[in-house]
Amino acid sequence: MSSAPAPAVSTAGTASRPTATHCPYCALQCAMSLAPAPAGAGGPASGAQPEVAGREFPTNRGGLCRKGWTSAELLAHPDRVTEPLLRSDDGVLRPVPWDVALERAAAEVRTAQERYGKDAVGVFGGGGLTNEKAYLLGKFARLALGTSRIDYNGRFCMSSAAAAGNRAFGIDRGLPFPVTDLGTADTVLLLGSNVAETMPPFVQHLAGARAGGGLIVVDPRRSATAELTADGAGTHLQPAPHTDLILLLGLAHIVINDGLLAHSYVAERTAGLEAVIRSVAPWWPERVQAATGVPAHVLREAAERLASSARTGSCYILTGRGIEQHADGTDTVTAAINLALLLGLPGSERGGYGTLTGQGNGQGGREHGQKSDQLPGYRKITDPAAREHVARVWGVPEAAIPGPGVPAVELLASLGKPATADAPGGVRCLFVHGANVVVSAPDVSAVREGLRALDFLVVCDFFLSETAREADLVLPVLQWAEEEGTMTNLEGRVLRRRRAVEAPAGARSELWIMNRLAALLDAPSAFPEDPREVFEELRAASSGGLADYSGITYERLDAGEALHWPCPAGSGGTPRLFTDGFAHPDGRARLVAVRASAPAPSAGAGAFQLATGRLLEHYQSGAQTRRVEALSAAQPEVRLSVHPAAAAGLGIADGAWVRVRREHAAPQGPRGAGTPGAAQPEPVVLARAELTAGIRPDTVFLPFHFPGLGAANQVTEQRTDPISGMPEFKTTRVLVEPAEAPLDRQEAS
Repeated sequence: MSSAPAPAVSTAGTASRPTATHCPYCALQCAMSLAPAPAGAGGPASGAQPEVAGREFPTNRGGLCRKGWTSAELLAHPDRVTEPLLRSDDGVLRPVPWDVALERAAAEVRTAQERYGKDAVGVFGGGGLTNEKAYLLGKFARLALGTSRIDYNGRFCMSSAAAAGNRAFGIDRGLPFPVTDLGTADTVLLLGSNVAETMPPFVQHLAGARAGGGLIVVDPRRSATAELTADGAGTHLQPAPHTDLILLLGLAHIVINDGLLAHSYVAERTAGLEAVIRSVAPWWPERVQAATGVPAHVLREAAERLASSARTGSCYILTGRGIEQHADGTDTVTAAINLALLLGLPGSERGGYGTLTGQGNGQGGREHGQKSDQLPGYRKITDPAAREHVARVWGVPEAAIPGPGVPAVELLASLGKPATADAPGGVRCLFVHGANVVVSAPDVSAVREGLRALDFLVVCDFFLSETAREADLVLPVLQWAEEEGTMTNLEGRVLRRRRAVEAPAGARSELWIMNRLAALLDAPSAFPEDPREVFEELRAASSGGLADYSGITYERLDAGEALHWPCPAGSGGTPRLFTDGFAHPDGRARLVAVRASAPAPSAGAGAFQLATGRLLEHYQSGAQTRRVEALSAAQPEVRLSVHPAAAAGLGIADGAWVRVRREHAAPQGPRGAGTPGAAQPEPVVLARAELTAGIRPDTVFLPFHFPGLGAANQVTEQRTDPISGMPEFKTTRVLVEPAEAPLDRQEAS
């Protein structure tokens, strides 16, 4: 096996012209240009940074957030991993040649599967991978590794919205309309999304609704997005934590009982109304007020505003992670979709419903095979026709494709587990691509123990993330500006990612890595390393599926065509879904009756509902943004937002250190596959208190971007939505108490 550098791929940029590409962060996928480094300064490896400029594009219209403006700084960061690292017998990660690294990985796969079976090897992917890498990773898992054990971090992001969209509409696309359509809206109901911090350029699309006083934001915090409703621009509804479902049932109750229903639309385009009428009947406004804290008259005003805009203007309902990352997240999103259908919005000229995809390729990343239950083109892995189609494209017998695997939380919980009389053994060898589960997964202490119980852990990354530091083998991969490929943004628009700079000599594309490993493992089928070849195969595999990319080509994208999937061969794509019907066989959307459980009792002294979320300056696990000096300086450590009245009762001053732990922690003792008999410390978070009247007194908020003792997911639980597999990230019951400053403050940042 040669360790020579991988061959270069073609690029649209030159040494003297800017390269048109897209931001590496969120699913808005803002257009940007990377200009060459100054003459004589050298490339990224010598420290010179390309210059970033926003460019005109419908989603961002030339604007970028702080993360986008500073994104190029990471291309020359001194922390960059530039050669494979293998853990030696003394526990230290040391450089090795590529042939040694890959042969060791292949040997560990063979050993694990010979001892424990095919499913002893697992793959954990990421929503930031290009479509080409996500597609080939799913194929690699199922054919080269022969395992069903693959899932990805999008399970922590979009799974509840995807499940709800599929059962209501028969298809899942974040925004089934171009984002620019929002500019015509009189009213926008935004539930559980802080776009002013998570994707700031998006805010410009809310200008019309704000100008007419029609922005309605639902959030238990007075977030930056909720602040956009000030001065008559709209309304902030601030319900108690975990009462979003009740709030939505209450709004639907008003629509039905106050004569606001879109009768013709519902009769002609939906099914299931009678069951929904029964399900919302118990939630009259005064009862909703008692459960949520939102006054009954405010609920009525909001419902009337939505219905009026739906009849005579333009109205949109948008959801985000705040209402989705719950153990009942699928039902909560379903309630939002029901409300939109009752108002006659989806597929109409009067508005629509959509969910705001989070990760950069969160949409495309879930369409082409990374999910445990899906094949390319958004096909169900249990569908015989889907299996036959994909097997034909791959050139293998249908039986060669494993069945469905397990969702992310269950996959991570299985790490290192021995077989028992009642259950098969867990994953013993794991590949991680584009994810940092030691920070992002729920109950990260248990996840860390699981990683350490593995026989072998392979992490592909460009930095030594917290997860990579646990690895037995780290494989250095390309960053966004060093690779070619495609991404799919929150509108279902497929975009070109173009190489603008040369990668460090030792880094490789994941496509190259999978190609070499597949050869070592004697895998059937082909594993191209050129992204254009992979995309051509993806087109064929997706053809005829819900997410049909067969009509999309690099040539069409490079020519500037706006192509939204589904885009069958010969078509111009589908920027607006549902105009002629929904994706169920009868063309009707499904109104699905859902029911709310009783709200949690009020928290006692020192007890709160913990909400987690993002900050303007950071992204996801923070592995990238915490390395950007300007962003890290602005938000250097984890802070717990707490109401001043609640803090006063606990004797906590602004800026003081506090300890956050679960209210009802599990009995301490042996956990996971740690040292037998060893008691494990209770998971806690150490943070500075940040007093703010912008949060409810019964609620505290932690950002989830920080590692170590600052990791919010130390105290979140592995409880999941039974339909989507989404973890309960948003409403863990916690206790807050004063604490001493950590001896090593890096542990809390």
